[in-house]
Amino acid sequence: MTPRAYSFRDAELRSRALRTLNRVGRQLAKIGVELPSLASEAIVRAAEKRAKSPVRGGDSFREPLARYLEAVHGEADLNSFGRLAVKGMLVESLRNRFELAGWVHEHPEIREERIQSPWVIVGLPRTGTSLLSILLGLDPNARALMQWEAENLIPPPTLATAAEDPRIADSARQLARLLKLNPAIGAMHPFGATLAQECVALFMYDIRTLGVETQAYVPSYGRWLQSCDMRPAYVQHKMALQALQSAQPTERWVLKSPNHLWCLETLVETYPDARIIWTHRDPGKVITSLASLNNALQRMFTDRRDHVAVAEEWLSKSRFAIESGMAYDDRAGDGWCQHLSFEDLMKDPIGAVRRIYSHYGEAPNRLHLRRMEAWMQQRGRHSEGRHVYDPADFGWSYDGLAADFGAYRERFQIARE
Repeated sequence: MTPRAYSFRDAELRSRALRTLNRVGRQLAKIGVELPSLASEAIVRAAEKRAKSPVRGGDSFREPLARYLEAVHGEADLNSFGRLAVKGMLVESLRNRFELAGWVHEHPEIREERIQSPWVIVGLPRTGTSLLSILLGLDPNARALMQWEAENLIPPPTLATAAEDPRIADSARQLARLLKLNPAIGAMHPFGATLAQECVALFMYDIRTLGVETQAYVPSYGRWLQSCDMRPAYVQHKMALQALQSAQPTERWVLKSPNHLWCLETLVETYPDARIIWTHRDPGKVITSLASLNNALQRMFTDRRDHVAVAEEWLSKSRFAIESGMAYDDRAGDGWCQHLSFEDLMKDPIGAVRRIYSHYGEAPNRLHLRRMEAWMQQRGRHSEGRHVYDPADFGWSYDGLAADFGAYRERFQIARE
């Protein structure tokens, strides 16, 4: 059967109940009543109530929360469902932060956990980062961050309880509801409670992350994020890994997020022995796909229909990420990371993993190779549908994007697709 094709235009809100909620919300807004409240203190109080922890882990989240909410109020034009979704996202992020801080306060030995030589994949989305993180995570001596763990961190799952942890089923149900509401995004991005998650989810605990920008059009927050100090977010990131590792020991983590390209100095400062992999792909395909994905993610939450503005915002973010990474590449010199082309990864995924290990003087062990071979044979393709996108939807062309990113393509010898 030919899988259904989805574009961002298929991500409309079709739930009759939620559309009624939005109509009521628009009427209330006309008389100055906007529900639910997106006031900073209301969000913090709700998170504290849910966390049942008096420990906050500092107040570094205050400024990014204020910056984000200011942008939401002034730029996002959220509907009532969108306000509910954004409030829930922020409350849950801070709940995780407060619970993590409380858990580490009660178990101070967690801070002694050493996060050694983690694999860190820093390429833009749509460059093969999900596939690579899955293959690296099949190493029996490594582990990736799971989606359900990032959503509900404390108490950290143990070796004795992880297989049957009820939070897995809770996460799966939430994701199923999301995909039922918006099936288009299931074709655009892999979702699953036990799939590897971008470690950007741990930055959510400090509200300094690209993750919150996927939910709403907030360009002023995005500009602030590009220049802010990311150290507080990396403090949360490392402490979360330490908590998870204390309950389920591992020799190495497999991490991935394009957000790291913004702040490679801070990444290396936090994890000096990180094994960094920068994946590269024709930016025309990458950025057009990314523009479509983020329009689809935001479409249900807003009455705005300016898909070009959203696309231009993610074009700007991608340009900033690439230019930041190239500037660091100039400063750091050879050897700070391994560069991997999407073409080479797709042509021979297991061979690519072999070359990555070889770069660091190692080789995948026999069990890891067998696991990768089995996974490649067993994996499904396009099970949720196909993502289709066209640069013309956003006023672009592939030739124009190729020229715009010519210096990047030339430096890393990136072929046009």
